[in-house]
Amino acid sequence: MLSSVSELKLLKSFRIPVEEADNVRFYIECKNEADAYIPVNSAKLLDLSISGLCFTTKERFKLGTDFKIYLQFKKHKVDVSGKVVRSYSYNKNEESSAYGIEFAPDEDVNKFLEQLILSFSYDRLRDCMVDKVLSEKTNSIHDGLEIFSLILSLFKDIMKFGKQSEFLESLLEEVSNVMNAQRATVFLINPDKNELEAVIALGTDKNVLHFDYRLGIAGSVFTTGVALNLDNVQQSSRFSNEFDVQTGFVTRSIICNPIYNREDKIIGVVEILNKRNQDQFTFEDEKIMKVVSLILSTVFHNYNPVSEVSQIRRFSTPFDRQHVLIGKSQYMENLRKSIIKLKDLDTAMLIEGENGSGKRLYAQIIHYEGKRGLAPFETIKCKGVPKDIIEKEIWSQNVQVNKFEKCKGGTVLICDIDELSLEAQLKLYNILKHRRVENSKLSVDVRLICTTAKDLFTLVELGLFNKDLFNLISVSSVKIEPLKKRKEDIKELINYFLKIECKQQGFLLKNFSPKMVEEFEAYDWPGNIAELQSSVARAVLYHPKSHIINSMTSGPTPIIDKKRSVPQNVRDIPYMDNSEIPLKHRMALIEREIIFNEIKKNKGNKSKTAKNMGISREALRKKILLSDEVIKELGTKTKEDELKAA
Repeated sequence: MLSSVSELKLLKSFRIPVEEADNVRFYIECKNEADAYIPVNSAKLLDLSISGLCFTTKERFKLGTDFKIYLQFKKHKVDVSGKVVRSYSYNKNEESSAYGIEFAPDEDVNKFLEQLILSFSYDRLRDCMVDKVLSEKTNSIHDGLEIFSLILSLFKDIMKFGKQSEFLESLLEEVSNVMNAQRATVFLINPDKNELEAVIALGTDKNVLHFDYRLGIAGSVFTTGVALNLDNVQQSSRFSNEFDVQTGFVTRSIICNPIYNREDKIIGVVEILNKRNQDQFTFEDEKIMKVVSLILSTVFHNYNPVSEVSQIRRFSTPFDRQHVLIGKSQYMENLRKSIIKLKDLDTAMLIEGENGSGKRLYAQIIHYEGKRGLAPFETIKCKGVPKDIIEKEIWSQNVQVNKFEKCKGGTVLICDIDELSLEAQLKLYNILKHRRVENSKLSVDVRLICTTAKDLFTLVELGLFNKDLFNLISVSSVKIEPLKKRKEDIKELINYFLKIECKQQGFLLKNFSPKMVEEFEAYDWPGNIAELQSSVARAVLYHPKSHIINSMTSGPTPIIDKKRSVPQNVRDIPYMDNSEIPLKHRMALIEREIIFNEIKKNKGNKSKTAKNMGISREALRKKILLSDEVIKELGTKTKEDELKAA
């Protein structure tokens, strides 16, 4: 089927060099466009094997050209037919080109070669043997060109024929034979069903092989990208194979590798089952699987399974997913990468960040994209919830109330864990340490994720938070930055929420004017993403007939409550933690931050800033001068201050 297979066969055969002194008569004819055979002049025989020969000529031929060949050595004659499967030139400046012709096995050819070899001297036989033994090493540029040419033709064949089921079946059959295995399967992701489905299966019906992309060994390899080579599969509860029950097959050992597309996204897996006469696949088998997965990645390089209902982030568009991180800033890119590292861990996790910054959303993504994603997800809120309700949800012996029991195998999210009393913190620590609810038979099989808007490390130092619990839940930790520190994401966020709100309120898609976008980006968003979403919802509600929203108010009701805006956290202002600095100086620095923040909002217009702040232009100037003196007295002037002053 593939021309390069013939090339490979020709190249790897034991090719006997032919010399002029051998007196081998060589006559060859080619088939022209009129289906007539005409002599090939200046043809010179280079080598001969049981499956083909190589010759040079000044004439030019295409791959697949048919030839008739006549050979004579002493009294031995051969007439064969073949076609060109290789074409190459050792030097682009040479007039002659070399051609490889493959022909069918023939008894006369075997006898011809036998007589030719028997005529060789001892030294020539030795040289032929040395060349054959060392043929795997590239000894000359000619050999290197031949190998390179073959690699290119093989790659072209894979690209051309790879999607044909016959090719894949032949590939898997060959791999199974080489690895001495019983079964082989190629799975690809179906984003509409969120399942891995068999596209090729040897030894069973591929139509029954489909399952959730997070399940089993194949699911583990697909979600993590880590190849697996396992024995004693039946004894592993984590990788139980439900298909063995359906088909009656017994899986003893398995080797599984991921398949990638051209965007380097994992799109499926290839797995080989049951190494014959051995308990586990070998290291050599692992090397073979790497090559097989590379070939399959080439075959399916264009497979990009995007779907609106896909639960997998890399296969669905952001606007169609329920749980998604929006933004193109470098921080958001790093946050997405952290999901890959943390989603399949069993250790507790701490998520820090201001209120409304997206801590709960991040926890949901960690759960639903991780290996526990099929199990329940429960939330325990600590802020503003009566103490007795919280305690029942954590250590009640009632299985209908205890969320650790209701969520077995899944994830429990404790929001605002800093709101728990020290007594409750100690009880929670004991539950997590012993994996059991105190004074009960209820075991704990959950992954715990905790969130906080406070600095728990400082609370531990002040004795306001249990140190042991802190050490346990902060093994894995992530800090969600406030929106004011990643303002480049605001435009993406408002477009995302705008589409959602228009759909929910039954409007055609609206847009914000450039001026509105600028105002959104200039605001500090003390309520973070939660406040931004509410503002977008108000904007849609207040402008039902407008296709372009270009006003921040609707009568007396503002879309953004700018009274809540603050320049930055007081702790972030330089020298605020230095108790040796007089209070009036620290207050001047706070005023300085507020003033420059307002100047920035008014695009440098100080008169407008003074008016908006309810003071005179002169009063504004004096406050700036006073704060400049404080900065000068402290001996430091930040680059930010210099930029603001400019």
